[in-house]
Amino acid sequence: MSKPGLLLIGGATDVMLARMEAEFTLHKMNDINDFDAWAAENGASIEAVATNGHDGVPADVMTGCPNLKVASAYGVGYDAIDTDACVERGIKVSHTPNVLNAEVANTTLLLMLACFRNFLSDERHARSGDWEREGNAPLSRSPDNRTIGILGMGRIGQEIAERLQVFNPAILYHTRSKKDLPYEYCETLVGMAERSDVLICITPGGPSTNKIVDKQVLEALGPEGVLINVSRGSVVDEAALIEALQSGKLGMAGLDVFEKEPHIPNALKDMENVVLLPHVGSATHETRAAMGKLTVDNLLQWKKDGTVLTPVPECAHL
Repeated sequence: MSKPGLLLIGGATDVMLARMEAEFTLHKMNDINDFDAWAAENGASIEAVATNGHDGVPADVMTGCPNLKVASAYGVGYDAIDTDACVERGIKVSHTPNVLNAEVANTTLLLMLACFRNFLSDERHARSGDWEREGNAPLSRSPDNRTIGILGMGRIGQEIAERLQVFNPAILYHTRSKKDLPYEYCETLVGMAERSDVLICITPGGPSTNKIVDKQVLEALGPEGVLINVSRGSVVDEAALIEALQSGKLGMAGLDVFEKEPHIPNALKDMENVVLLPHVGSATHETRAAMGKLTVDNLLQWKKDGTVLTPVPECAHL
């Protein structure tokens, strides 16, 4: 009995590849030079796609693989996948929630502490010899007893809120609707920013949140405020962020994501009041292994009975 065709978009670990190849006829997008020609010959055999939150499922893949039935995404974000088109065609879409909650929360705390405690400048002060030549580094600020606003209060947002408790914060949150949580719900994002010392972005990407953190929100956060973005670069108006940081209307920013990754504007690189990471929120061996396992588990579950273990909300009814 022939194996169903699987198109791999992006990379995969050796462990993932071995599990995929055991159950599917594997085709790798990275090995395809002329997709149209390849699709004319092989597209009809493809029933499954393994992809990631950055590459998604391009429109030409949807068109060139008419028998596609499932798309398994490596990562919790899936805004690069047209879920409306998938639902219309009956394509099940899965992602990898929960397994990366803790690591993204850890990265959030890392960025917040790096901002408050002047980590970059203090590390440079010690490494450069300035401590010996010039004396003590300037004082930093404490992260304790702060008001922290969280934009997005899903699984990761709740994990962040729990881990922040060691700092004795007042936790506010803003989402589309109020949740049954022991934190204060804010009706508007601007209103929450006005009250916050820190604004943490952990909301999904996509059209509904595109540039939701705009000039008004950034200025409401204020000259002592700290912006942390561990969600998607599209959530923050990057041009407005640069202007706010340069003008002093915003105090600091800790960023793991950017509008046009992997490009980071030189203006952000040049500022002392910005901490930059190369989208590594979940990038540990342990977490990435768990994400890879769940990506393949979803494919194998579909092959077994036509369901997936962790469907995205839009496709849960399929």
